[in-house]
Amino acid sequence: MAQPGRLGASSPAQNGAVSAEGTPYSNGPVQNTLMHSQVLVSQGYSSPFPESYPHQIPTKTPLNPASGLSNYGDSQAVSSLNSYQRPGQTLSRLPLEPNPVTPLQNTIPLSRMSSPPSSQTPGAIPASSDSFLYGPNPSLSSNWHYGHPQVGSKINHFVPVSTQPSLSGNTNLSRNNQCTSLGAPSLQNNYMKTGSISPPTNQPLPTIFQPTRAPIGPPPSGGPPLDPQRKISNSVPPQPQVISTVNQEGDMSTASNGSVVENSYDAIEGGGFMASSQLTNQNPKMSRNVGYSYPSLPPGYQNISPPNMSERPSTTLQYTSGLQPFSQSPLGANHLTTSMGGLSLHSEGLRVINLLQERNMLPTASLKAPVPNLHEDIQKLNCNPELFRCTLTNIPQTQTLLNKAKLPLGLLLHPFKDLLQLPVVTSSTIVRCRSCRTYINPFVSFLDQRRWKCNLCYRVNDVPEEFMYNPITRVYGDPLRRPEVQNATIEFMAPSEYMLRPPQPPVYLFVFDVSHNAVVTGYLNLVCQSLLDNLDSLPGNTRTKIGFITFDSTIHFYSLQEGLSQPQMLIISDIEDVFIPMPENLLVNLNENKELIQDLLKTLPQMFTKSLETQSALGPALQSAYKLMSPTGGRISVFQTQLPSIGVGALKSRDEPNQRSSAKEIHLTPSTDFYKKLALDCSGQQVAVDLFLLSGQYSDLASLGCISRYSAGSVYYYPSYHHQHNPVQVEKLQKELKRYLTRKIGFEAVMRIRCTKGLSIHTFHGNFFVRSTDLLSLPNVNPDAGYAVQMSVEENLTDIQVVSFQSALLYTSSKGERRIRVHTMCLPVVSTLNEVYLGADVQAITGLLANMAVDRSISASLSDARDALVNAVIDSLSAYRTSVLSSQQPGLLVPFSLRLFPLFVLALLKQKSFQTGTIAHLDERVFAMCQVKNQPLVYLMLMTHPNLYRVDNLSDEGALNINDKTIPQPSILQLSVEKLSRDGAFLMDAGTVMMLWVGKNCGQNFLSQVLGVPNYASLPLYMTYLPDLDTAESARIGGFISWLREHRPFFPVLYIIRDESPLKATFLQYMVEDRTESALSYYEFLLHVQQQVNK
Repeated sequence: MAQPGRLGASSPAQNGAVSAEGTPYSNGPVQNTLMHSQVLVSQGYSSPFPESYPHQIPTKTPLNPASGLSNYGDSQAVSSLNSYQRPGQTLSRLPLEPNPVTPLQNTIPLSRMSSPPSSQTPGAIPASSDSFLYGPNPSLSSNWHYGHPQVGSKINHFVPVSTQPSLSGNTNLSRNNQCTSLGAPSLQNNYMKTGSISPPTNQPLPTIFQPTRAPIGPPPSGGPPLDPQRKISNSVPPQPQVISTVNQEGDMSTASNGSVVENSYDAIEGGGFMASSQLTNQNPKMSRNVGYSYPSLPPGYQNISPPNMSERPSTTLQYTSGLQPFSQSPLGANHLTTSMGGLSLHSEGLRVINLLQERNMLPTASLKAPVPNLHEDIQKLNCNPELFRCTLTNIPQTQTLLNKAKLPLGLLLHPFKDLLQLPVVTSSTIVRCRSCRTYINPFVSFLDQRRWKCNLCYRVNDVPEEFMYNPITRVYGDPLRRPEVQNATIEFMAPSEYMLRPPQPPVYLFVFDVSHNAVVTGYLNLVCQSLLDNLDSLPGNTRTKIGFITFDSTIHFYSLQEGLSQPQMLIISDIEDVFIPMPENLLVNLNENKELIQDLLKTLPQMFTKSLETQSALGPALQSAYKLMSPTGGRISVFQTQLPSIGVGALKSRDEPNQRSSAKEIHLTPSTDFYKKLALDCSGQQVAVDLFLLSGQYSDLASLGCISRYSAGSVYYYPSYHHQHNPVQVEKLQKELKRYLTRKIGFEAVMRIRCTKGLSIHTFHGNFFVRSTDLLSLPNVNPDAGYAVQMSVEENLTDIQVVSFQSALLYTSSKGERRIRVHTMCLPVVSTLNEVYLGADVQAITGLLANMAVDRSISASLSDARDALVNAVIDSLSAYRTSVLSSQQPGLLVPFSLRLFPLFVLALLKQKSFQTGTIAHLDERVFAMCQVKNQPLVYLMLMTHPNLYRVDNLSDEGALNINDKTIPQPSILQLSVEKLSRDGAFLMDAGTVMMLWVGKNCGQNFLSQVLGVPNYASLPLYMTYLPDLDTAESARIGGFISWLREHRPFFPVLYIIRDESPLKATFLQYMVEDRTESALSYYEFLLHVQQQVNK
């Protein structure tokens, strides 16, 4: 166990699990097993298809017995499928809506899980008692060591994954392998901008990703003539389509070009740097008549010669219309060869600030992400920081340099975020590096028209001829104009090689607590009515299935068999050994049985109104739900109102009011591993569990939350919910439930993060299960979830100038399409400590430290996490003072990029997750920690350091005009009572809650025109909404609040408070710069940091 006060990789961020016996789970028949072949043997993820799918995809036969590839499906013959279209022939596609799935039969075996998989969390490294652990080979000092690699960490070495001989071609993967053609530009491309470095407060990046022209059709029939010596099954390769979508689903093209499909998603998505280059030329041994083939780690593009093409010359093709001359795009990388010798630093970026003299450093507008110091043409192509963000926008060359900076290196991702527009490419060829499986992206280098160099492993790859065609310009010959090379965020419609089984149907199972305590809250009326209102808006297609379970001390199933006049309840009283009665009638097709489903939702709230049953058998109900869902996968939505009291998973109260304000002896760890083990079982069967906790009493969220954390679900918490006594929570549940039911969803997903050779990933944060070293299992993925990873510099980066990071999310859409969403980010490499500090992203650093502190709170103690957060500031500023500053001046000196670092850390210490001295309910603290681990950075920062606005004098100056509505943009104020005025009104936006404080002497105009009261005395003590008045002032503030609420995954409730209101104390708690009984003021905190730095 890691010693206190230091956040290290020994924290439970890696969501692996080990049972007491230490044996791995066998995760049943429907398993997205994205692991390497050697992992498959040990963890038992290879398994047959579920029998519930009547339309199996063709069998894939083993290519080579020695390769470790396994076949799947029945022993049917391999059909001859060609992926190339003939002249005038359209590309064959899978039907948009696959055949309906037949009802589940009782004959489907329900697999039992034996024991959980091996933990991905390596052992702890001894640490000092007062700091976080960051780097490799840490000393026992009080400093933070960032980037600590662990046993089993993802190191970007090219490690073979099989015993196959390597290709006889270019397999030298070192960076010294320079493969250029006559006249080709140098491979040592300089991405760095000369003359200046952008200051940390640059303009935001655009959020719209789209091709430069409207979508177009296929290329001219016939295409370019092929070499007469080439023999393939058809004459013209399939051409891609680019669809610029607005959150829409398109056709899915199928590429049945004889690729190898292992029963392993790790092989399908590609093995990262653990995949070797020895992609043996096995494809010609297949019994299919194919053109281009995919390698043994499908489905990345492998440019080896197809069958019968060994004689093909390497010269460029001669097109009928004349070959387009090859010229590098102005946005390409190859022309950026300027040396860094003339690099100068912007004066603002190098400005040294004495925080004791300049405390008011908070910008008046939202803080923007720093823009990397890249050439402006390259930066235009970089990934939007709302999607992909690094804590350091200047990557240190060595781990030693990173250790000196005392700053964490990591990534923060929002990979499935709703986008206004997103380029979607439909093509049977997805171009990927043959070695590391990186998807082609804007930051690769094209050596000539036929070859490109990977920006992660530096392997030189061939450009497939299909990639020569630009679907936007309808021109052959310029691969740099392809949308894949023009967009850092792009989505591919995946061909069949990315599927281990037919895409699963959308399946939704709702599990309701109907004990007496639940009936009293009245939540069931609202939930059932919301389901009725949004039934037609559930993401899905004609295959969508739905089912319902209720429970108190017994389990109630509901048969919705076609032909019944009303739903039939089936009660299981033996909760010690639950089973599924009539499984074929419990999950039914939504479209075919809509009337029965609507009848059930209308009658369900009244069925238990007179129930006096107080017991709650949540554990057996979850077991039943898992057994019902395991043949197909899907989403389980659980509504719980109390502590589970009987059956497996029963819990006892651990909330001790006397310990709430202490940083010690609070129960943040689960009291049982039942929910974690069940979550891992669910993850193995592609089932995610979302928990809605509506309780006014302690419900042990620390234990219950594991069911969502390890199954990639979400947790929603509504303390003291009651349909009459707490109308604010009723409105919040109603709004958030509508968003939950109708938002986009991805099923059976996996995500892998790749990085340039020399960097390594060692710790993940978020809700998921780590399937293999670097592969996250996400049975469900939603657009509201964020993730974080910690990284280290494993090998020196002295011979390169930029590094790249790429996340690939492979998922099944609600329409039954297999899709891949790819984000790529490029950052410069620097060699001096000053440049490392210059590129620090203080918000990303704060977000990553918050995730690390949650893990430290659970693995050690809350006080250790708080100490480590404080030491994070002290260590980094001490390093800056001793290693960068030439003269030791008095005061607390910080670089401009870290001017808000002490303020944000102080805000973290006062955030509900880590605060002391307040009577915070244990479940509320645990829920705040859940939000830290699962919220995207923008919302996490808002919850940590709220925005304060003065709103009684809003004007149209600087306002936004959105949909013909004027949205005022008031300045952001410091979080101190010094900024409040009794003659004004101030709005506090804390993310999940908003508070409008009205001063005693507030102007009569605001009271009457906005609040609708004649004077201050008439203002109610408890007011939760703004009246809808026909005044300009009311329209301004109403539009501003609506704009703040818009697009958030949660609904911020609004409280209007006055001086005498009981909520005033809560409002003042958000004033993080002021002193409280148990916490320092901002100035006192700065003095403490200065004292420690100057020691």
